[in-house]
This record gives sequence, C-alpha cells and structure tokens, in this order.
Amino acid sequence: MTPADPAGALELLSQSHDVVRSRAPLRISFCGGGTDVPPFPERFGGCVLSSTIDKYAYVSIRRYAEQQIRVFSEDTGVEATFDAHGGEALTGKLDLAQAIFRRFRATAVDCFMHNDAPPGSGLGSSSAMIVALITALARDRGAQLTPYQVAELAYAVEREDLGIVGGLQDQYASAFGGFNFIEFGADGALVTPLRIREDAIAELHYHLILCFTGKTRLSSNIVAEQTARVIASDRAIVENLRRSKELTIAMKRGLLKGRLLEFGDLLDQAWALKRTLAANVTNAAIDELYAAAKSAGALGGKILGAGGGGYLLLFAPFNRRARVRERLEALGGRVIDFQFDRQGARSWWVPQELWPPG
Repeated sequence: MTPADPAGALELLSQSHDVVRSRAPLRISFCGGGTDVPPFPERFGGCVLSSTIDKYAYVSIRRYAEQQIRVFSEDTGVEATFDAHGGEALTGKLDLAQAIFRRFRATAVDCFMHNDAPPGSGLGSSSAMIVALITALARDRGAQLTPYQVAELAYAVEREDLGIVGGLQDQYASAFGGFNFIEFGADGALVTPLRIREDAIAELHYHLILCFTGKTRLSSNIVAEQTARVIASDRAIVENLRRSKELTIAMKRGLLKGRLLEFGDLLDQAWALKRTLAANVTNAAIDELYAAAKSAGALGGKILGAGGGGYLLLFAPFNRRARVRERLEALGGRVIDFQFDRQGARSWWVPQELWPPG
C-alpha cells in the first residue's frame, strides 16, 4: 500500500479500529415549529430558525461475531437482539434501531446507544439518535452521505417506517448543525446556514436560560391534533402558522443584525402563537414557570418541541438572569448549562480496546 492509496488506507484503518462511534447534536428551535409538520409545508410552505447545542445522541457499533444484531440502550436499560437485516417485522423493543438496521440490511452488529436528553424533552433527541445511527452505519460501510441524505433517510425511518407523527426540522438540524434557517415546501427542505457575528452569538448565549420543566411528554399526540386541524383547513390554525412564519423571518433578521432585544420580544410573541396550535401545548405548571420568569425580568421564551413538557427556553437580560433562575428553581425547574455547537453529525473510528468486555 502506498500513501496515494486512500482505499487501502481505509481498509487498514477499519481492520485495526473496528469500532465506529458517532454523535449527533440536539437542537433548540427558536421559532417556526409547527410550520414544518405536514401537510402545512406542502400547502403553504414552512420555515424554522434553530441552532444545535452541546447535548448529543451517541452511538457505538462494532462487528458482531454472530449473524445477528444486538442493541443496548443505556437510557432505557433495554437490550434487544434481532435477526440479520433487522428482522421482517418490528418487535416493539428498540424499534428505532431495528428499523435503521433493516434499512441498511445489517447482518452482524453490536450497538450501544446513549442520549444526553430523554425522548419527549423538546430537544429533538429521538431524531438525533436516528441521525447518529445512520451516521455510524454509513461510516462503517464507507458510504459518503451528505447531510441532506442523512436527514432525508432519518425522516423516512421516523415518519414512514415507524409511523411517528411529527415535523421535518429535527432531522435536518441534527445532520447539518449550527445556526440554520430551514425552509420546507412541496419540493423538500432547504437549509441555509446563518453567518451570525461571533459577538452576537456570544451575547445571545448570555441572554438564554434553558430550564427542564421536570416532565417529558408524548409529542405525537399534540402534533396529531395540529395536523388534523390543518387537514380540515381550520382557518385559525392556518393563519397562526402563517403568522409564525412571519415571526421566524423577523427573528432571523434580528439575529443577523444583532438586534437581541427584538429577538427576545419575538420569542414572547412566538410563544403566544404556539399556545394556540393544540390543546396540550401548555399546562398549569408550564404557565406558572413562564409567568414567574417574566415577573423576574425575562423578556420572552417558549417551550421547546411540540409542548406539554420538556425544556423551557427563556431570554433574560444579564442583570436579571440570577433572579429568573432562582424563581424557576423555586418552582421545581432545573436550569441546564449549555453551549452552542456549530458541527452537525459526525463519526470516527475507535480502537477495539476502548470497548470493554461485558
């Protein structure tokens, strides 16, 4: 093998480092959620403003000695074994992983999964896990998938293979990473990375507070109600989703121009609209946390994801952050430290000895 033989180099590397690790970032969606949920984008076009953060879905895979697939989820404590190619039908145990292995027609794989946030947190953790699994298997196969291809396959697995009702944004946010303005229409998705000044990003981060409400939720029930109302051409929800698109574009413009006080006010307006999309978007506990944060000085905020629980994002001036945090924690909220992450899903080879026995 010569240094000019990249194929041979890849083969040698895969032989000595036959464990693949991947991670896909979770995301914060600032505005536009709901406009990415079919059939709205096909009929009217949708858009979302989001950024990925330093919370991740992790996957580790290695070749398995037997012709079967073994998967362990650290988050649920569930272990499952599937026939080669993922079996003919979903078993009800770790269906997410089985569906992807079936897509890749995997035959002998040992897989370990871990997520920094539970499903139903509002951070897109389930979609990020699917993206991480696809990224790991693609690396193992030597397949060069673009972020668009990863996101499209993740969407197909989640929405078509598993039948989970939901939108399009999470898969693209996790696959691409960074601050993005994502547009959705009848012809698919278009991701536009935003060139935001570093000072503006640092200042935005200093204004944001991420608080876990203490409860997760099943987002599909909330999304199903919204979907039914759009299909029925409910005038109120269609108009509110159109208004959400306008707020998303205005928020993008404010962020690009560094008008952060405007950004905080738009978050507040976006939350007022989001509350109207389905009956269970909010509840008494979320309303109490939000009201307490506003009374302590927060300018705006919103529940992340479909709503009903998970993480609450708040925007507060630097000299009111401590007071807002104190009020949230007094009501049982848990403030989580985070940083923005500019990198999308990635994978790398790992020496076999870093996968301990057992």
